[in-house]
Amino acid sequence: MVFSSTIFLFVFLPITLLGYYLIKGNYKNYWLLVVSLIFFGWSQPNYLWIILLNIIINYSCAVLIDDVKTLQKPLLVVTVAANLAILFYFKYFNFVEDSINKVLGADLQIVEIILPIGISFFTFQGMSYVIDVYRKDVPVQKNIFKLALYIVLFPQLIAGPIVRYKDIASEIDDRRVTIEDFSYGIERFIIGLGKKAIIANSMASMVDSIWNNGATENTWIIAWIGSIGYTLQIYFDFSGYSDMAIGLGRMFGFHFNENFNMPYISKNISEFWRRWHISLSSWFKDYVYIPLGGNRKHVYLNLAIVFLLTGIWHGASWHYIAWGVWNGAFILIERAVRKNREKRGVQVTKSWMKDLVAKIYTLFIVNLGWVIFRAPHTRDAVEYIATMFGIIVPKQVGFSLLWYLDRWSLTMMILGIIFASSLPSKVATMIKKNAPEPVETIVRYILLILVFYIAIMRIVAGTYNPFIYFQF
Repeated sequence: MVFSSTIFLFVFLPITLLGYYLIKGNYKNYWLLVVSLIFFGWSQPNYLWIILLNIIINYSCAVLIDDVKTLQKPLLVVTVAANLAILFYFKYFNFVEDSINKVLGADLQIVEIILPIGISFFTFQGMSYVIDVYRKDVPVQKNIFKLALYIVLFPQLIAGPIVRYKDIASEIDDRRVTIEDFSYGIERFIIGLGKKAIIANSMASMVDSIWNNGATENTWIIAWIGSIGYTLQIYFDFSGYSDMAIGLGRMFGFHFNENFNMPYISKNISEFWRRWHISLSSWFKDYVYIPLGGNRKHVYLNLAIVFLLTGIWHGASWHYIAWGVWNGAFILIERAVRKNREKRGVQVTKSWMKDLVAKIYTLFIVNLGWVIFRAPHTRDAVEYIATMFGIIVPKQVGFSLLWYLDRWSLTMMILGIIFASSLPSKVATMIKKNAPEPVETIVRYILLILVFYIAIMRIVAGTYNPFIYFQF
């Protein structure tokens, strides 16, 4: 079950909200736990045992770590190893088998393992809770049902953001939903739904058509349109789901941290990763980068390891690893350049032209990175990029540009570029500052109703609605 589906919008969510507000007291938590398990098991009921096992492992080990002081470190190692073992089997076992067969010419029997939805998210959340208990950053949760709710809470279960236990621990025990909270939650959910159902899905239809035609059968212009389209698709898909998660959380009294902060206005790759998938970046920073030594020692090695793991986290394929290495390489280069300037005492003067060049550079690198990310295999990424730069010229063009970029797709691409920039927030701030409050409120509500209507119409009409998070 996904947020942008009729079953979720017209059945699951209304029933969940109705039940939640009819039920009194602590029973609200049990209701959310039950519906979250239903949400997870809707498409994969046979895999419910995995998330239940995750809960049992992390609950038991955290309690033992808190009680048995002499065995804290071994218990932590066992817990992390158990979590990673489960994640490895379901997400990476087939990849390793296939790689061994190709490299060594072996004939290992490959058993197709279906990836449980959201396994990377709930595995990371479970591990972060146990690590925080070990560090004494959070008190141990003795009620297994409350810990289970944290791990399986449906708004953030399959698509993030990665929520830390310490961020919502108090709200699991006691929370209130005000009218302002609920109203904001609806507003944020509609914005996210619009991002996903209107812009991301429109771009996905065009992008998939271009890729399915084959990189070597497209002109360089079509290849660039496909790469730009995917750059927009993945942002509005990922940030759309995060918006919906934040909005849903607010409807039930939970305050999730922001996960995207206009990443495409960044002036370098380092800034991009401070703005993109913030919960994942901060997770790797707090639980990998800093424990390895952070900025104190082996900085470049630590950064390289983090981005290698970032690539691996995103998917079991060499092109995801290549994408992680690609981003990591530019992070290292930028850091080396910055440190060299600091060493020589060079002061960088600021100007709008330098800012523009910096933003173009960042978008260029990010765009090529998304080609690597989108490609089925690393070789396909190389061929696609070669086509973009005219190195590979198609002998016969499959379709013309207008076949892919019709009026709707073009409109959505332009809107995507606008809404990925800082312009909408600047306009909203200006309107809020200068327009009378009733006018601002009316305009906002009209726009929200329009977005909701278009999104629902596209979902009901059965338009293309891919779910990128299946790979996670």
